[in-house]
Amino acid sequence: MTEKIIKPIPITKENFKKFGDMITTANIKPLEINNGYAKRYDGIANLNTKKNNGESTISIFSALKRSFPMKIDMMEKHPLGSQAFIPMKETVFLSFVAPEGDKPDLSKIESFIIPKGIGINYNPGIWHFPLISTEDMNFLVVDRLGDGDNLVLYDLNKENITLKF
Repeated sequence: MTEKIIKPIPITKENFKKFGDMITTANIKPLEINNGYAKRYDGIANLNTKKNNGESTISIFSALKRSFPMKIDMMEKHPLGSQAFIPMKETVFLSFVAPEGDKPDLSKIESFIIPKGIGINYNPGIWHFPLISTEDMNFLVVDRLGDGDNLVLYDLNKENITLKF
């Protein structure tokens, strides 16, 4: 049995890039649109939902606040598409991830603090714990819709993994 206590660290584009994208406008030059009343930031996440004729869908997840410390009892992955989480109000939330593989590599699990005004996009196949919200709120989710098995679950109940925040 594995016994681990994981403490999340602040997310950066660099430390998260092996898992996906940090969705932010920082360091991106915008296009001025609507006669200067708006700015458009392109290329902020690499959506990947087309495998096996999939398509992108936008959903709203109504998340409940998690309590900490929190037992990590499972992980999931979506092998056929990316999955983006964008808070619908400014909030801090957490990500708990492991690299792509047949099962989560428990020696390579990491956790990140996503600050206010930031979203994340998981690459296809990245193991992650479901949405970890620090308050009851809604998230805009961009995900894959289509045929094929795009949800793989891995049971970690026999492990002793705790997320401490």
